[in-house]
Amino acid sequence: MVRYTARRRTKKRTHIPPADPTKSATVGVQPLNASASRTPKTMVIRVGASEVGPSISELVRDVRTMMEPYTASRLRERKSNRLKDYTTMAGPLGVTQLLLFSRNVGSGSATLRIARCPRGPTIHFRVKNYSLCRDVRKSLRNPKTPGKEFASPPLLVMNNFSTPQPPNADGTPGRPPPHEALLTSMFQSLFPPISAQRTPLSSIRRVLLLDRQPIPSDSGEASSEYIIEARHYLISTKAVGLSKPICRLGAAQRAVRQPKSSRRSTLPNMGKLEDIADYMLDPAAAGGYTSESEVEEDAEVEVLPSTSNKQAPRKKRTPRGPEKRAIKLSEIGPRMKLEMFKIEEGLAEGKVLWHAWEKKTKAEERELEVRHKQRKEERDGRREAQRENVKRKKAEKAAAKGRGGGGGKGQEEDDDEEMWDDEYDDEEEGEDEEMEDK
Repeated sequence: MVRYTARRRTKKRTHIPPADPTKSATVGVQPLNASASRTPKTMVIRVGASEVGPSISELVRDVRTMMEPYTASRLRERKSNRLKDYTTMAGPLGVTQLLLFSRNVGSGSATLRIARCPRGPTIHFRVKNYSLCRDVRKSLRNPKTPGKEFASPPLLVMNNFSTPQPPNADGTPGRPPPHEALLTSMFQSLFPPISAQRTPLSSIRRVLLLDRQPIPSDSGEASSEYIIEARHYLISTKAVGLSKPICRLGAAQRAVRQPKSSRRSTLPNMGKLEDIADYMLDPAAAGGYTSESEVEEDAEVEVLPSTSNKQAPRKKRTPRGPEKRAIKLSEIGPRMKLEMFKIEEGLAEGKVLWHAWEKKTKAEERELEVRHKQRKEERDGRREAQRENVKRKKAEKAAAKGRGGGGGKGQEEDDDEEMWDDEYDDEEEGEDEEMEDK
């Protein structure tokens, strides 16, 4: 009698195949850090979740929707969360920028900080005023209801972000100030770059418009302060050059595949007509729309037909020319007016690189440079001393266990307090530095 030993079955469709050491770690898998991914990812956070108020909390939700799809849309903050918790998780999740909303307790105004992970810089904005998405919908006569438009990132349009500079002595064009170049780079890095040759037009369904305008000064001179107005729009297109009866017949053909409950409002009523010519020549006879409310000529563009591998074979394809379509923008919100007032070197802490309201002399800048260097050395020294204390305590605990004594729970609590003291010292130092810089 021959007995066969059954082999254990391995699931090939549900199990992850073993990693091949010859291949790169970033090929075919999700990258684990920001440097391995070329797609920017953001995290919109409300600092002080129980103190910012319901309006700013709703603004944070609207901004998360605007930053879709590469953002943490379901992030839930807690009162106990600190900035260090988010920066620690930013690396494994591949987050490249942090958008921090907070509220000033004294004035009640909102503040936005855009920080680049993991080492900064951080740009501070004052939110002068804002409108939520529900407020924008109420102000419009025919608001649009978004659907699948958030499956792709918006198209970023930046207007007037470069201040005209006088030419240099040798005739070459003048370079923009460093803070303006940094501001432009920060906004551009919020969304993935778009290639005019490779990006399909059908994937661009939204527009984020950033308009930079100078604040009018009382003296009449050219103002050095600017305000940035952010608007969010949906893009809707419609074929032009066709008569309205033909457009309605095309919509009726698409509605045939829909359920019967939704056909009544789409199909044209031609029950009282004797001939199709009556409908084509007199659209009012079928209850059609007679007003010639066509779009302006500036909104008409020519769009080439998109080619796909799923179409018919090449021999059966019929060449099609460009198609004229009308483009319309419908605002969906939110709106924000931002005023940049400070740029910091690190991630929400560090040396102030630029300030809109305070100008320092060269001597004061050198003094601040020396002070920041000394504080950095002291902070590094404290961290090194705490690291040595933790190692020493662990060694003593291991030795006590070897002699038969228990380490005890109190020893672990001392270690935790020792590690957290450094974080609290850093936060207090950051607050002191910010007060001195102001």
